[in-house]
Amino acid sequence: MNNVRLSRRAFGKLAGAVLATFTLAPFAEFAFAEPDLPRDLHANPRLDGWIRVDEAGTVTVFTGKAELGQGILTALAQIAADELDVDLSHVHIVSADTARSPNEGYTFGSQSIEQAGAALRVAAAQARAVLLGAAGSRLNVPESELLVDGGVVLTTDGRRLRYADIVRDDKALLAREVAAATPKRPEEYKLVGKPVPRIDFPAKFTGGAAFIQDMRLPDMLFGRIVRPPRSGAKLLSVDVAAVKQLPGVVSVVRNGSFLGVIAKREEQAIAARSALIEAAQWSADFVALPDVDHLQTALPQWRSEDKVIGVSGQDVPAVNGTTQLEASYVRPYLSHASIGPSCSVALLKDGHMTVWSHTQGAFPLRGDLAKVLDMPANAVDVVHTPGSGCYGHNGADDVALDAALLAREVAGRPVKVQWMREDEFAWSPISPAMVMRVKAALSKDGRIADWNYDVWSNSHAMRPGEPGGVNLLAAWSLETPFQPAPPAWIPQPYGNGDRNAVPLYDLPRKKVTNHMLLDAPIRNSSLRTLGAYGNVFAIESFMDELALAAQADPVEFRLKHLSDPRAIAVVQAAAREARWQPGLKGDGQRGRGFAWSRYKNIGAYVAAVVDVLVDRATGAVSVTNVTAAVDVGRVINPDGVKNQIEGGIVQALSWALKERVMFSRTEITTRHWQDYPILSFEEVPPVDIVLLEGNDEASLGAGECSLGPTGAALTNAVANACGARFRELPLVPSKVKERLT
Repeated sequence: MNNVRLSRRAFGKLAGAVLATFTLAPFAEFAFAEPDLPRDLHANPRLDGWIRVDEAGTVTVFTGKAELGQGILTALAQIAADELDVDLSHVHIVSADTARSPNEGYTFGSQSIEQAGAALRVAAAQARAVLLGAAGSRLNVPESELLVDGGVVLTTDGRRLRYADIVRDDKALLAREVAAATPKRPEEYKLVGKPVPRIDFPAKFTGGAAFIQDMRLPDMLFGRIVRPPRSGAKLLSVDVAAVKQLPGVVSVVRNGSFLGVIAKREEQAIAARSALIEAAQWSADFVALPDVDHLQTALPQWRSEDKVIGVSGQDVPAVNGTTQLEASYVRPYLSHASIGPSCSVALLKDGHMTVWSHTQGAFPLRGDLAKVLDMPANAVDVVHTPGSGCYGHNGADDVALDAALLAREVAGRPVKVQWMREDEFAWSPISPAMVMRVKAALSKDGRIADWNYDVWSNSHAMRPGEPGGVNLLAAWSLETPFQPAPPAWIPQPYGNGDRNAVPLYDLPRKKVTNHMLLDAPIRNSSLRTLGAYGNVFAIESFMDELALAAQADPVEFRLKHLSDPRAIAVVQAAAREARWQPGLKGDGQRGRGFAWSRYKNIGAYVAAVVDVLVDRATGAVSVTNVTAAVDVGRVINPDGVKNQIEGGIVQALSWALKERVMFSRTEITTRHWQDYPILSFEEVPPVDIVLLEGNDEASLGAGECSLGPTGAALTNAVANACGARFRELPLVPSKVKERLT
């Protein structure tokens, strides 16, 4: 397939050839009166803002979603090509560019295929109908008698008319509002449901310019930022005279406690940064941090805003005289641990700021950049460029502001800023720690009769674009600082720290309470799944504990509390594929565990079986196999779905076995890879994936659904293997060995 990103010059030629009337005004300004269209079309109601065809027959597809390595550009291209009846090789994708793309907010929550895919499917279906209608008029043939193959309209008598010919004669053909259109039936698809090569893979596999870290522009300068030694410290003074004399240094930039350097070459910027660190004097202020080893005690003592988010059966009397169980579970602070440190390029030219960023929200980031730079929003553009490592709110948005602040000092020349590894670990947002407490009662027949669940967590959603403040690191350090936005409640079923906290089991009586913590000594924000990973870990671990108390097999116990046919199907499929043996006990070293969930309670279904080997002498836990059954509704690209499920499984194993951010009472001490081990290639187990076909169901996202069940199944497997229940992650060898000896 051709390159997925057009140059601005090529785009200008394309736009001028196709639509003289196209406008880059905000899409929301246009009237809209189609209530039944997908959500993203309501906010972006211009058809030519989604689909364009040029006189060469190339179809350009515009999406506001960003490619983060999840393969969505490939899947979206498949959807558009199928609906339009064009060859996939003739489709170009332009993604997440505030100057060109529809505003689809953030790329998060496994919603790209579910929402953007649905919008693009309708837009492409309408574009095909419009083109077919124009062809019918020109050929004097009823539309019902026309066929389309490879972007060519065919009549029964052998006449042909290319899409390219149609738009050549009517350049404004697609310059209209989106209207309802009927997409194809699943049995008509030629590309959807089939594996096709990923369009983002070639450069990644060949060492090409795949990431923003590889980006080079003419006359580009390089920047580095100096951060305080700890959160809360302020810059008292800095002697910049000697630094300015270093080779290649173009400028030293200071604004309040924000300190950076610009140089002609990257190694010169790094050397100047080291010199600035030595020349800077900081205050002794710090933010007091909790005891990293006693989060279960600390978190519930912080100020919180409490809401009951799930309640039912309160008119049913509480059951007395039955088995009562109670347990607490802890998930630590987690880092994104992006393989490539965050990076951005910015250029201020002729009063216009362009920022290239691997942000997950180009439009929200533009809004916050405009505020901090004191520029009109239409004088700032953000162009998404893939980064080496993402999935969540890491340092991408912060380094974008860093680059813009430096670029403002050297107008006319682009400035590339890449964080150092210690910047990424110590200063990018961190996924909040969580404490989950659950109490339940079992009736005499071994069913759950009562369920009470509480979760304590800071907000997992502190991205740019939130109202009431600016969520960008450097903005808080300026001479005239901005304040961060207050944490926002995200209602169920999407949730925040309470995502997936409401169980989908059939429970006659339940109460689920979210305690959103207001004290935030550590900067928190979004990491893959938000609170779902912790909540599924707690719920599915406790289900195993209840099954043990009820003397029931864990799979049979779950099925006894499920009525959703799709949930039952994935549970049974995973057990069948893994050859689950009811009641099988571990042998002291080997064991297997089970868990399932429906992501966000409205998304994809995943059930997982994890097999482990526990070395009782060292405490090391090895995963020997993972089996997962998955229902994501209609599958666009089966290889892409499996990639996502497998990636989620590997990351969940790494979280459960190894990862946690460490800190003293004054500062984060996780600064380098030796401080934050992750799963190695040698430790990745065989993974078996079963995809349950669901062509009649809407497509659901696959990016995050496998993490919760995998982590919970792992801890259940360890309990099955050695008889010891671990309720605090990660299962590091020292902790396991101490418990087993």
